[in-house]
Amino acid sequence: MSRQSIGETLAARLYAAETAIDLALIETAMLAAMLPAARADAYLSAVTGQRAFDGAAGSLSALSAARSQMVQTHTALAAIARKLGLDALAVGPVDKPGDTPPVGGGGGDGPGVRPDMVNETLRDTVNKILPKEAGLC
Repeated sequence: MSRQSIGETLAARLYAAETAIDLALIETAMLAAMLPAARADAYLSAVTGQRAFDGAAGSLSALSAARSQMVQTHTALAAIARKLGLDALAVGPVDKPGDTPPVGGGGGDGPGVRPDMVNETLRDTVNKILPKEAGLC
């Protein structure tokens, strides 16, 4: 298995994990938004359901922290890919900060970091097939 194919597999798993966290955030935020309306529509006291609202709000906070950790993971994996000279491993939406114009249909964020900076490869490097039993770095 080549480093490129390993990187592509990791990129796909990373994208799936990022998407799962985003979907969980969306669903949890929708639940948290509905709770006060549901309480009011049922003519219940503000005290009723406060624990449920606190739980949903706490879940949002935890999911936000998980998303932040996943972004750090993404950044670390992108740095490793650059060091190994891997080609760009774009999976899913490819807009990154600094993409002007956006390249993947998203918004970009105007001037700033070069769009190709994250997936910039080192020159004069070759992707090699790894031995079946590679030693630890």
